[in-house]
Amino acid sequence: METWVWIVIAVAVVVVVVALLIASRRAKERRLESKRGEALQLRRQAEAKEQRAEHRASVADELSQAADRERKEAEMAAQRADEVDPDIDK
Repeated sequence: METWVWIVIAVAVVVVVVALLIASRRAKERRLESKRGEALQLRRQAEAKEQRAEHRASVADELSQAADRERKEAEMAAQRADEVDPDIDK
């Protein structure tokens, strides 16, 4: 084969290799961007879940305090009933 044919083949091979490298790099960047987007979505979901959990904990604390108040009121009512009841020995 003549020299110019080898040069054309070499240039074509170089062009193909460069094109493959560029395509590979772009595919990698697309995968990375996809992963970044997925991570952002997961972080947002985690934050929303954390906020719901904190809200529920706050509601649970309020309910617990209300239950404690009602329990104390029930105890006081029972004590008053014992004081008023003539059939209870004092």
